Amino acid sequence: MALRTPHRLKVVLVTTGREEQAVSIARVLVGERLAACVNVVGPVRSIYRWRDAIEDDHEYLLIIKTRATLYIKLEKRVRELHTYEVPEVLALNADRGSPPYVKWVLESTGPPRAPAKKGPPKRATNLRGGSQ
Repeated sequence: MALRTPHRLKVVLVTTGREEQAVSIARVLVGERLAACVNVVGPVRSIYRWRDAIEDDHEYLLIIKTRATLYIKLEKRVRELHTYEVPEVLALNADRGSPPYVKWVLESTGPPRAPAKKGPPKRATNLRGGSQ
């Protein structure tokens, strides 16, 4: 059964003009834990109005999965990395998701886990159960 995730997760759409830029942005967002996963799709055809002209371009679409609480930081980072004067950064609420996937997104965008602490080394035993 899908887990309701009201306002916990967002899917953010971003377009770029070049695949290299899309991949670069994706790697930064995942590396900085601002996104759990970024799909790079494309090329896609975008038809839009820019400065009173209708444009028809090939772009690359990033589909970014993140925590809702990280949206402002994510948007700021995308705008820092992007070459467009007005980059598309459009967030959609993710209303439901499979529980294991939702858990993974939340873990992947949370603080890094500290390595497990190791206790003192255990004494080796021989096959008869005695200490060596």
